[in-house]
Amino acid sequence: MSNQSFLPMPDHNGMFGEYGGSIIPPELQKAIDEITLAYEEIRQTDVFKEELRDLLKHYVGRPSPVYHAKRLSDDAGGAQIWLKREDLNHTGAHKINHCLGEALLAKHMGKKKVIAETGAGQHGVALSAACALVGIPCEIHMGEIDIAKEHPNVVKIKILGCKLISVDRGTRTLKDAVDSAFEEYLTNPQDYLYAIGSVVGPHPFPAMVRDFQQIIGEEARKQMIERTGRLPDYAMACIGGGSNAIGLFTAFLSDESVKIIGVEPSGKGLDTPDHAATMTLGKPGALHGFKSYLLQDENGQPLPVYSIASGLDYPGVGPQHCYLKDIGRVEYTTATDDECLDAFMKLSRLEGIIPALESAHAVAAAARMAKYLPKTTNILVNLSGRGDKDADFVAEKLGL
Repeated sequence: MSNQSFLPMPDHNGMFGEYGGSIIPPELQKAIDEITLAYEEIRQTDVFKEELRDLLKHYVGRPSPVYHAKRLSDDAGGAQIWLKREDLNHTGAHKINHCLGEALLAKHMGKKKVIAETGAGQHGVALSAACALVGIPCEIHMGEIDIAKEHPNVVKIKILGCKLISVDRGTRTLKDAVDSAFEEYLTNPQDYLYAIGSVVGPHPFPAMVRDFQQIIGEEARKQMIERTGRLPDYAMACIGGGSNAIGLFTAFLSDESVKIIGVEPSGKGLDTPDHAATMTLGKPGALHGFKSYLLQDENGQPLPVYSIASGLDYPGVGPQHCYLKDIGRVEYTTATDDECLDAFMKLSRLEGIIPALESAHAVAAAARMAKYLPKTTNILVNLSGRGDKDADFVAEKLGL
């Protein structure tokens, strides 16, 4: 496959093939264009690059290690499973990588408030921390159901000084939190920055968040060569909006020997309405200012979606993922709630690592696949977050 199939992207209109773009009102486009211009200017400056590099090292704790999960691999009975430990980052997940970049951009632009949505709460915690660090007020919109499920992260968001808005309409989960946050942003786009939490939304956000997250793959590529003497045979990550996945995948897109797999939530089953398998069952549509695969009804309206992992229950997906699916570079598969819970407990009890429920989807798919592969095969999984936020919920669900 030619590198030109996927690099460079997006084009000047923010398109990844037929996906992406900026489908927003003209009056808002001016504010978004200012963000695009500011981002393109600041990302080239030595001052910004050095400040971000210093924070990633001394504040976040990068590079995050790559860990060989030997007991999990033995349990699967085949290939070797390796974990990129984003769970060890400050604030507990990969989200801090792009939140620092967005907070620094807001400071550079002189914004008076940063607004965002959160599902599982990791983006909310990370952005609250980043805004506290740079001294800008932060407002997080979160669905009522997710607030109840993710109590530990809700407390952290408040402790960090962020204003938390409970969203009680619609599904009361991530999609409606995005709607609510976007409406608040529209009240004053000149003074506010909407810090999108994934590789979704209108251009430049899918590219911007990817750029900040691609450090995951850059580190992991070098680390796997150092640890094993070669590239991994597989690179895997969970997919909701897709930020942790694109962060890992980007470094391996040109390596044809590396098979790349994204793992979506099939929830209670693909034959039920209780899933969020956008890439598997969706079709092209528009949501939140961009075009992507979308779980939608006959009128093109987003369907209610579900996942045991709050960070994955989104009816759309990042436009670059859609393009990579269409050209066949990345394969997208699924894991159920039950498989996720099983992987959550196995990783905890075999390796002493409690994963986020989101990340457990990728662990589940890797373990499922590993048993059919030779022991010399290496599977690299992005362990995108830790499970502190999910521990009480899982314990109650499993009767622990």
